[in-house]
Amino acid sequence: MDLQEIMKMDSEYYMNTFGARTQVCFQYGKGMRLYDTLGRQYCDFLGGIAVNALGYGHPTLVEAVRSQAEKLIHCSSLYYIESQAKLAKMLADNSCADRVFFANSGAEANEGAIKLARIYFKKKDMPQKYGIITLKKSFHGRTLTTVAATGQEKYKEPYAPLIPGFKHVPINDIEALRQAVDKKTCAIMMEPVQGESGVHPLDVGYVTAVRKLCDEKGLLLIFDEIQTGMGRTGKLFAYEHYGVEPDIFTLAKALGGGVPIGALCAKESVAQAFSPGDHGSTFGGNPLACAAGLAVMEAMLTQELPSNAEKMGSYLMGKLLELKNRLGIITEVRGLGLMVGIELEQEKAPEVKNKLFEQGFLVGSVGMSVIRLLPPLIITEEDIDAFVKALEQVLTSL
Repeated sequence: MDLQEIMKMDSEYYMNTFGARTQVCFQYGKGMRLYDTLGRQYCDFLGGIAVNALGYGHPTLVEAVRSQAEKLIHCSSLYYIESQAKLAKMLADNSCADRVFFANSGAEANEGAIKLARIYFKKKDMPQKYGIITLKKSFHGRTLTTVAATGQEKYKEPYAPLIPGFKHVPINDIEALRQAVDKKTCAIMMEPVQGESGVHPLDVGYVTAVRKLCDEKGLLLIFDEIQTGMGRTGKLFAYEHYGVEPDIFTLAKALGGGVPIGALCAKESVAQAFSPGDHGSTFGGNPLACAAGLAVMEAMLTQELPSNAEKMGSYLMGKLLELKNRLGIITEVRGLGLMVGIELEQEKAPEVKNKLFEQGFLVGSVGMSVIRLLPPLIITEEDIDAFVKALEQVLTSL
């Protein structure tokens, strides 16, 4: 089908939740690049919103999915699943978690984290402790519960009244957080780097103070690593940058390299709060998704992709700061590893995104003034140089 046929069919049959999409339909990809219905090439600096950490057509992932699909795609968790057990062990062996539960998405993983925190205290005969404090400008998902947890009104307002029990405090303000804790609080939940609101990293001192506060008050610390996990920030998991360990953390996005999978990871003392029947999932942790997760983890560890994210993130940040000093239209460059936000002086981020698309580069925009970059972790200096050159041309044209 050509693009116009696809767009017409979409407008007639698909629910209009995405508004005016970029007018392109990709047919295949290789490495950092995607190709549309006319064969035009695009260099991907958005990575399917941090999902395609291995890029496109990565041989390890392709072979794992192909091989598993030939044998068994689904059988349900009523039975033991080899790839499920192996992936749970691999994640536990390489993180602070002792146990893992698999879901289908980041929102489901976060739902599981919230349920686990609440049932943990209920089984300690403290059912009054169900409140969870999150940060303003946070994003934790689109289910009713994770929308309630999200600290952005635009996601919450259409679905009021929401699930009770959530408070929101400003980022990096430990006193505001301390004052928000009350007798009902059971957990503090936060993203190490807030992605959906424009790439805002948490301060190291703040995270250290939050861990200390949780220890003092007997609260659980939950890290939402849906976007920051799996090498994105230059470490396999972003909590490693902060010198603290969460009691619970969640993964999704890059974990399956494009195959839908989420993970709820927890320390043994917390994970044991789940008993048989307390939580479950029909598709979560099926053989295909877990085979993909194993392939991604193998590539992360053997090909040292977190290290490349750290190195290339530093290189990219340096080039963008040079551009900032040269042009002046960029007011701030912030981020961690290959999770980067470019704040513009003018409210022209959507225009910049569209002009970069015309030059063959895919980026994201947040609001009117932030360009968001989440490229595959296989990125090279040559890819970055080409992008920065295109960005300079676009910004100069403004």
